[in-house]
Amino acid sequence: MTHRKRKDRIEAILKDVNMEEVSPFEFKDILIKIASRKSEKMMLNAGRGNPNFLALIPRHAFIQFGHFALSEAERHFGYMGDIIGGHSDREGIEARFEIFTRAHWNEKGVDFLNSAVSYVRDYLGFSAGEFLHEMVQGYLGCDYPSPPRMLPLSERIVARYLLKEMGSGYDLGYSLVDETQLFAVEGGTAAMAYLFESLHANHLLNHGDKIALAVPIFSPYLEIPKLDTYQFEMIEVIADEELGYQIPEKELDKLRAPEIKALFMVNPGNPTSVKLSDETLEHLKNLVENERRDLIIITDDVYATFADDFHSVYTVLPHNTILVYSFSKYFGATGWRLGVIALHKNNVLDELLQALPDDVQKELDRRYAPITTNSRELKFIDRLVADSRNVALRHTAGLSTPQQVQMVLFALYALMDEQEKYKNAVKHVLRRRYGALYRGLGIEPEKDPRYVYYYTLLDTEKLAEMLYGKEFADWFVRTLPSGEFELRLAVEAGVVLLPGKGFEVFHPSARVSLANLKEIDYIKIGKTIRRLLEEYHRKFLREEKKRN
Repeated sequence: MTHRKRKDRIEAILKDVNMEEVSPFEFKDILIKIASRKSEKMMLNAGRGNPNFLALIPRHAFIQFGHFALSEAERHFGYMGDIIGGHSDREGIEARFEIFTRAHWNEKGVDFLNSAVSYVRDYLGFSAGEFLHEMVQGYLGCDYPSPPRMLPLSERIVARYLLKEMGSGYDLGYSLVDETQLFAVEGGTAAMAYLFESLHANHLLNHGDKIALAVPIFSPYLEIPKLDTYQFEMIEVIADEELGYQIPEKELDKLRAPEIKALFMVNPGNPTSVKLSDETLEHLKNLVENERRDLIIITDDVYATFADDFHSVYTVLPHNTILVYSFSKYFGATGWRLGVIALHKNNVLDELLQALPDDVQKELDRRYAPITTNSRELKFIDRLVADSRNVALRHTAGLSTPQQVQMVLFALYALMDEQEKYKNAVKHVLRRRYGALYRGLGIEPEKDPRYVYYYTLLDTEKLAEMLYGKEFADWFVRTLPSGEFELRLAVEAGVVLLPGKGFEVFHPSARVSLANLKEIDYIKIGKTIRRLLEEYHRKFLREEKKRN
């Protein structure tokens, strides 16, 4: 393709796409189509957050546990041959599991399963028999999830894992674990959908209400509030790039306004891949405890496991905070759809429900009449479960039990890995890829203990200035149409990045996912970006020459 044709093509695409409105993920699909025409083999899609690494041991364990679960089912209906099985028997299950593990000791995953049962019994203090029975019935998928919110022992184990990763560590006092309720859901996306729906349905957020968004932020948090169903007014609490994407006090102070009902945040950030500092968390804590005890906080902490010394807003302000977590990124399990919504037993949402006006209470009485005769005592987390199945189908709500079994095995794998071998290996992979990208760019990478390295947000203006000076950077920002840089990378080199603009980043930027390509590919991406900037610089010099 000639330079003229490429230019015409890019201009035509920019004309058709409204860069002010299009989601970065919709724009990504456009870029993928363009880049794949060059060659599927040559396309380097660094726009995807789906990791190309995954945890092997808990998956081997899941397969081996399936063999044990089926052996339990085969104990029934023996007169029917191998056609029909039955449910597991609780009595004697520990002894049968011990026989199974001895018979299959050399098979991958069995050693971990045996250790996991010992850990559950000896360290967590649960009955091994109850645990095995819950897991076998769960694996077989022969019952509806009961309770619909989450299987009982599964909830306690996952809560332990979650609180450890959210910053409380191994010496976590049992109080916060025991007081944390979980709703197992189909990944972080389901958590978002259910939360928006229940907050609205229960009049905790109403049409026209003000909500705050800590920006930059994962774009659906920008898009969902605009839907006709919600029509919330969004107040942006803006992280400062010069402060390493921390939220300045003057921005957090916007939350003093009592008309702001809720704060939505992603921590560590997407696309920034930076965790909030302890100082930022402390200021937020003081503000809420002293002035805004009625503020609802929703924190999406899916990238917490990639951070060093992470502390979640939930561990700082458990009374006010709804925690969303997905197993997808850390364990390489986006296809499993595993997530949880966590809420403290004593929380501001239940208090706000009790304070609703009588006419609204009567409306909610009617809404929840199919499942309770006293809706006013129905907790918010239980309303979430009911609302996830349009209330009337609450009895069949809940994440599928085989999914919950895999979730528990992931959680146990992390809890038992006291040396954090898996975590350190994953962090090492991401940090090497970050270094490779900057080697390709030919510049020294920035380092910060708050970086998570799952993504990196390339400030193209800053890159331009570092490579060719302030005058060129000013020209670059002034003359470059929004989206052109990413389009040229896709058209000319088959490289797919997401524009920062779609995440409410206020300077020219592109998000690079460090999770889904080989290390050598990030060197190529860095070199490609460098070559494109060199070409823009040559154009700048030609224009300067003409002017002079």
